[in-house]
Amino acid sequence: MTWQDKLDGTRNQLRGLNKTIPDTTRAFGALGKAVKEGGVLEFKTKEFIALGIAVTQKCEACIVLHVETLIKAGATRDEVGDVLSMTIQMGGGPAMMYAAKALECFDELSD
Repeated sequence: MTWQDKLDGTRNQLRGLNKTIPDTTRAFGALGKAVKEGGVLEFKTKEFIALGIAVTQKCEACIVLHVETLIKAGATRDEVGDVLSMTIQMGGGPAMMYAAKALECFDELSD
């Protein structure tokens, strides 16, 4: 399975969830919008933080969504690498395995 397949599958799963519990998913979406639009950190910085958390939480669906957003925001491979280095420092060996997945995802979706 490619990362694009994972991205498409994740979107389909979220669409199903949105139909089943629209109030909850709408509220979660509003929270995400408020967090990303408010505060003093730039949007891309917040997405780097989200990617780091996704890696340490071992959430492939989260990784693919945040990597896609970072690519659209103009993140470079070197910037993502810095984020992944910090994630490995904080999360150890398991984070290293998911950091490798995140970099693979970035490379595939960037092509």
